[in-house]
Order: sequence, then structure tokens, then C-alpha cells
Amino acid sequence: MPTNRKTFLFGSVAAGGAAFMQERAIAAMMPMALPAQDLKADPDMQRVITMLMSFNAPPLHLQVPRVARDMPSFADAYQGLLAADNKPGVEAVAGTMHKVIAGPGGPLLLRIYTPAAIGPLPVTMYYHGGGFVIANLDTYDASMRALANSSGAIVVGVAYRQAPEHPFPAAPQDSFAAYQWVLANAASIGGDPKRVAVTGESAGGNLATGVAIQARDKGIALPTHQLLIYPVSTFGGVAPPPSYAENQSTLPLSTPDLPWFGKYYLTNKAEVKNPLVSPLFANLKGLPAATIINADLDPLRDDGAAYAEKLKAAGVSVTRKIYLGVTHEFFGMTRAVAKAREAMDYGAAALKTSFGTK
Repeated sequence: MPTNRKTFLFGSVAAGGAAFMQERAIAAMMPMALPAQDLKADPDMQRVITMLMSFNAPPLHLQVPRVARDMPSFADAYQGLLAADNKPGVEAVAGTMHKVIAGPGGPLLLRIYTPAAIGPLPVTMYYHGGGFVIANLDTYDASMRALANSSGAIVVGVAYRQAPEHPFPAAPQDSFAAYQWVLANAASIGGDPKRVAVTGESAGGNLATGVAIQARDKGIALPTHQLLIYPVSTFGGVAPPPSYAENQSTLPLSTPDLPWFGKYYLTNKAEVKNPLVSPLFANLKGLPAATIINADLDPLRDDGAAYAEKLKAAGVSVTRKIYLGVTHEFFGMTRAVAKAREAMDYGAAALKTSFGTK
């Protein structure tokens, strides 16, 4: 039988549901095996973390990028739970397609998700997470599918260049180029160029707000809204907030992972204060309204609070909501984690308001 990632992680088809039921038994029998912060997670989230731990992957921050990229992820754990619950592995959307456009560093891939709605439709750019180093569009496929269906907008995922092969500023350059392409070509994908928002998770939240900053500075159309999900707002230059101390071993993201990402993304210490690296230090005046979503069991929780305050001080309308009992990366797990469904609908509602469709 051919071996692929899912077969390796979850067992063969011949094994049936037994392997998944075993994982569920582990979750019920060994709750103390979870890291301290993950023990505070709600039952839905604990199932995800237990499944992730069952893959026995070594700590991310002790690896090199080429190894880290092949390690099991939160998305693999989510897929395992869907299979355990006999749920389809993929949420259906009306259509998907790919476009390869000219990017600053060569061809740039876009993945386009279209909901079942009559166009022309609003569009939201989507920038995936992974600390600018790991993960890809497949890792965050669930988020993009759910967001398209919940918001009624076309979602355009951007496969931006990653470090260390392509350190800063490659990712923000690609992200902005993709935004410009959508503004100029929205009609070709059934979209409305006057209703384009930016969305991102983690590193992608950093890139999304960076696109808004670049659009303002270059005098082109601003996004209608910024939906920033546990965004990276700084790589240093401030005192470590309490959420860093609290989440030293939390899965799937722990505090020691943060400097690991910075080590590969940045080429020198001075870049920490660059506004496209650490938007916390940027001039934020004139940016579009923002919605920030944070998880409370996450090193980046307090970074989200700091960025929200900085936006407010700059006169930007901002709403921030923290979801209790969940960790980093929960947002796209809408069919296994109830809080994820709540957060997805909350974020989608903010986008709809900005699009004038609510």
C-alpha cells in the first residue's frame, strides 16, 4: 500500500477506526500528560493537543527548518480528530482554483476559494501562519475554506516566499504584490475590487497588517478591514509580556519557538524595529479598522493586546476578543473545537460589515 503523510500519521485504512478510538482513549485516560497550560484548555482543545502529542514529534525550536517543515502539525491533529469523528476531512466550497502571478522574486502562487454566492463577491486576502519559516497553504486550508463559507467572500491564499531561503523582506513584498494583483484583477476571479480585506493568522496577521501599511504609504486603495488572528506584532524591543512566561511549553506554539522563527526570518538585529517586521513600532495612522482575535493559552496573547492599544492610540477603530480555553492555531478547527466556530463567525461578521453585506 502506498505511504503518504496521512497514512503514516494515522495508520492504514485497514486499521479502520481503531487507531483513532485509541487516541480518544488516551485523551480520556492521560490528561496529565499535557503541558501545564494545555491542561487549562477546554475538552475540545485538549483532544487536539493530545492527538498532536501522539505523533511524538521533537520540539520545534531544536530543529532546522527543513526538518521542522516535515514534522506533524496542528493541521494533522485536526485531520485526525475529524477522521475519528467520521467527519469529512475537507469542508466543501463552491470552487477552488489556482493562479500563478508575477511576484517580486519570481512566480507567486495564489489559491482561490469561492463560496456559493452570486457575484461579484467581496474578496479577502489570506496570509497563512508558520513564523515566516514553516507551514504552507495546505496547512491552513481548513481556515480558508471555513472563512470563505462564513464570510461569503472569495478568499485568496498567498504562497509567499519563506525564510531562511528568502528572509525579510521577501514575505511582505510577496504579500503586497498579491494584494495589488487582486485589486487590478478581481473581476477575473469573480471579485469586487472595491471590497478587498486582508486576513492572516500568526505570521500571516503580521503580513496582513503590513499590507495595509504598504497600501497607505504607497497611496493605493486601502483594505476594507484587517482581520488579524493572533498576529505577530513584534520580534523584540519591548519587555516580554506575561503571556511569554506563562506559555513556555504550551502546544502547538511555545515561547521558545518565537526567537527560533526570528533567527531564520531576520538577517540583522536592526530589522526588529522595521515597521513591516514589528508593526508595533510602525506609524499606524490612517489604517483601516481592525479586528484582533486572540487565544488565551498562547504566547502571542499579550502581543495582540499591545497592538490593539497601539492601533487605538493612532485613531484606528479596533475590536479585540480573547477566546478562553484554546491555544494558538485554534481558528480553523471549526468542526472539532466549538470556540473555533465562534471565532470564525465573529471574524466573518466583521468582514461582512466592512463589505456592506451584513
